[in-house]
Amino acid sequence: MKVISWNIDSLNAALTSDSDRAKMSQAVLKTIVDMDADIIALQETKLKDSGPTKAHIHIINEMFSDYEMVWRSSTGEARKGYAGTMFLYKNDLEHPEVTFPKIDAPSTMDDEGRIITLEFENFFITQVYTPNAGDGLNRLEERMQWDDKYKDYLVNLDKIKPVIACGDYNVAVEEIDLANPEGNRMNAGFTDQERQGFRNLLDAGFVDTFRKMHGNVEGVYSWFAQRVRTSKINNSGWRIDYFLTSKDIEDKIKRSDMIDSGPRQDHVPLYLEIEL
Repeated sequence: MKVISWNIDSLNAALTSDSDRAKMSQAVLKTIVDMDADIIALQETKLKDSGPTKAHIHIINEMFSDYEMVWRSSTGEARKGYAGTMFLYKNDLEHPEVTFPKIDAPSTMDDEGRIITLEFENFFITQVYTPNAGDGLNRLEERMQWDDKYKDYLVNLDKIKPVIACGDYNVAVEEIDLANPEGNRMNAGFTDQERQGFRNLLDAGFVDTFRKMHGNVEGVYSWFAQRVRTSKINNSGWRIDYFLTSKDIEDKIKRSDMIDSGPRQDHVPLYLEIEL
């Protein structure tokens, strides 16, 4: 099975805009189409609470004609046009049970469209767009509550059947996971609290598939700041996007890599190949 996960940073912009950045996003989407994955997870879709428009659906159906689509947007009291997730899965797969879980997270986090889970006969696959700790770490305490609730959610899934979890976790857990650890200590995404929260998740029975396959290799990142024009040229990035699996299936992992996204800065798509 081949799975791709990507924080797309606005599905609407990637599908309908003609800006230079949109064209780079469209080139990445073309790469993803050509890879012919079984399941594609997209985060930070930023769609309205009504979901994809007719124009979006038409373009997606043309690009991914062999796929079914499920989505989740920010709703209720949560900020509109914010966060959001989407799964595309091959229509020749068994039809999964789709859930849009709430994990008793603080504030409006449960209504921000951050998690979708697909249940197949032999495994779960779930994606997440983890809340950022925010400017000035103004959301760090809520983020820590989220991490605990999310860990409990995955652990409960794992009690039923093996889990593949993917997405933007908004944390670089070790110093080798970002280019400038000294300059970013206690910044959002590299606080001691967030790093420990992610370690707690791994300690609860989950495997960082990239480290499983590549050991302590350095200089491989999944996010490059858009505000720093040379971040990607200089390979000054962070590894904050992950594929995790239950320990029970870590021996099934065949590949876990970044996908070349060309000159486009921001998030890089991830690729997982696993035999299930």
